[in-house]
Amino acid sequence: MPTTGRRERKKAQTRRALSEAALRLFCEHGYDGVTVAQIADEADVSIATLFAHVPDGKEALIFDDGAERPVWLAAAVRDRPPGQSVLQSLRRCMAARGPFTNDLPPELRRKRDLIVSTPALREYSRKLWIAGEGTLAEAIATESGRAPSDMTVRALARYVLEIPGLAGTEPDPLAALNAVFDLLESGWPESPEEVTDRPG
Repeated sequence: MPTTGRRERKKAQTRRALSEAALRLFCEHGYDGVTVAQIADEADVSIATLFAHVPDGKEALIFDDGAERPVWLAAAVRDRPPGQSVLQSLRRCMAARGPFTNDLPPELRRKRDLIVSTPALREYSRKLWIAGEGTLAEAIATESGRAPSDMTVRALARYVLEIPGLAGTEPDPLAALNAVFDLLESGWPESPEEVTDRPG
């Protein structure tokens, strides 16, 4: 048992060293100006070791595995205060994270800014968000008394998980997030012209 503990600690230590090396090099030279070999060298590991820890390659190096995202989103839905809607709880939860808050330590702000400004990292981040669709849909379904396979449940989960990618690069990300949640909460507002011109 102690051996497993040491092995896990060693793996976590190597993964952390790779992440820190990648972030440092990306910030200094730009994402496209850094190779996997340079990151492995900076972290003092072999390229084989790097890929053993991060099979997805360079774009995955500064991210965790994404497993926590659906967990805290589902918890926000499940553990919301009485009287707070599912969408209100998700809005509050997301507004306190990533590109939507400035209440981050310098290291995390650096990482956030790098992700937002780098297309390959933004796309990888989006993949991590979307991977949580099933978990979030299940939480929404449970709270709304619907089946997780219900298209409206799946659509709502997907829309919410697309918000970081859509709103995160806007000049005011928090305002953009709120605009999307306003739309999800109230539906698409019809203009007077649309109502007047509608047949029948």
